[in-house]
Amino acid sequence: VIANRTLSKNIESLAMTKLKTRHIVETLVWLLTVVVFFVYSFEFNQEIEIYKFGATGWPRVILGILLLVTLGNFLHLYKKGSEAQQGRVGISDDEEEISYDSIGSVQKLVAILILPFIFSWSLKPVGFYAATPIFVVLLIFLLGEKRIKWILANTLFIYFLIILLFMVLLNAPLPQGNVSPFYDFSALMLTLNTKLHQSLNF
Repeated sequence: VIANRTLSKNIESLAMTKLKTRHIVETLVWLLTVVVFFVYSFEFNQEIEIYKFGATGWPRVILGILLLVTLGNFLHLYKKGSEAQQGRVGISDDEEEISYDSIGSVQKLVAILILPFIFSWSLKPVGFYAATPIFVVLLIFLLGEKRIKWILANTLFIYFLIILLFMVLLNAPLPQGNVSPFYDFSALMLTLNTKLHQSLNF
């Protein structure tokens, strides 16, 4: 009886919040992404002479920051929802709610949750450099964006930031893949990175 009362109170508490299904879905996607990348970081966990924390040091710091941001955003959504606040630009709860009642919506939800695992599996044969833009495109599309120009623009921007951080600044040893032409593309990216470091005297 006590357990039932506690469960009922928890359900009522959740119902009183401004959380919506899309908030939970988005949070789960980001949490799964953090977990997948953290687990995969053990694949290139090696020592670096010039950096005592090894090759996975900074990538794991970034994942930790992403985890904190995700949890903080979820807490904010739990308390205030996605309502527009004065002086801030963003979506509001008045916008059309995404429904997960139909079979198609459930399939899309499952695809979103499985996509990070497929991306992780593809890193060994395809490599990080080729698999990442494909992953970003699919994720943006599954999250509801269907405008080709916006998908391409967002993908290029996100890919540029990722390459700048992990490849140029951190010089992290990322998976190159072992299947052509993906391996050839990875080799090209590494060659360009080497020339860039040499020209900038990194």
